[in-house]
Amino acid sequence: MRELTYVAKRTVEWREAPDPTLRSGREAIVAPVAATPCDVDSSILAGHGFIEPPFALGHECVARVVETGDAVTAVAPGDLVVVPWSINCGTCDRCRAGLTAHCTAVPYMAMYGAPIGGRRGGLFSDLVRVPYADAMLVPLPAGLDPVAMASASDNWSLAWRLVAPHLKARPGARVLVVARGSIGLYVCDIARALGASEVLYVDPDPEHRTLARTFGAATAETLEPVPQSFDIAVEATGRVEQLALALKCLTPEAICESAGNHFRPGELPLLDMYLTGVTLRIARDSVRAHIPDALALAASGTVAPEKVVSHVIDWEDLPAALPEKHLKPVFVRADE
Repeated sequence: MRELTYVAKRTVEWREAPDPTLRSGREAIVAPVAATPCDVDSSILAGHGFIEPPFALGHECVARVVETGDAVTAVAPGDLVVVPWSINCGTCDRCRAGLTAHCTAVPYMAMYGAPIGGRRGGLFSDLVRVPYADAMLVPLPAGLDPVAMASASDNWSLAWRLVAPHLKARPGARVLVVARGSIGLYVCDIARALGASEVLYVDPDPEHRTLARTFGAATAETLEPVPQSFDIAVEATGRVEQLALALKCLTPEAICESAGNHFRPGELPLLDMYLTGVTLRIARDSVRAHIPDALALAASGTVAPEKVVSHVIDWEDLPAALPEKHLKPVFVRADE
């Protein structure tokens, strides 16, 4: 089989690898049918990552189950499934607590798409081995389009977690989204669907702002801090100075969620945060626990994740097309 390999800045190529085989009765082999780059993949491709190439890339996809071990009961060959980005057993104390990105049964932070916690390959591969298939794989609900939900492995489900629980606790909250990619746009869609009274989306890209307005958000090219304006903030830029600006806009005891990958250091307005009583969370999220709820919202018809898909591209064009600057391209198998 082939796996798409990141080899240098804005350069990927197909490389041959052995076909994966089942190593236990609890495993499955899947074939991605719709895969998409995560926002962090865009940073890696631009040369901003912290891991030296080469390594197999990709950690967001909907796949078709090809083969299952004798002990697998949750899925069967032919099923369409969401493959979460992190490797997790589902039964250790952390997994049972929903902290699947911190599973104690595997090396720390074991994942697809980067050689952290071992080399597990990437989801831009012809075939993928999934350990702990019953714990990891989530069947795609009938009627949901694999192209629209290719990001449920990470960005779509992460966006749900960034805003949905907070809106449940704070109905009608005002939401600030400071972003550069798909996560922020998904947050706009979800926030309005779940009753936010106001959503402001800040992004220098005019096409992104236009799309955010279709989700009912007000938009701005840059953020001018206005203290005590928002109850919830989501930062997804990877720029510490943007996170600092967002923090200065919050009401007392507000929530700020940072989904940016901050590869560079910076300063935060700690005194402002202290005086306001802000709660800041910065995390590589354990999305497996949230995928079913995120898929249920997608199936409800109140959101439109398909709007964020910027291009649908043939699987064979991955090496040439992935390094190009697209918002959210989805790569599909020709026979699907």
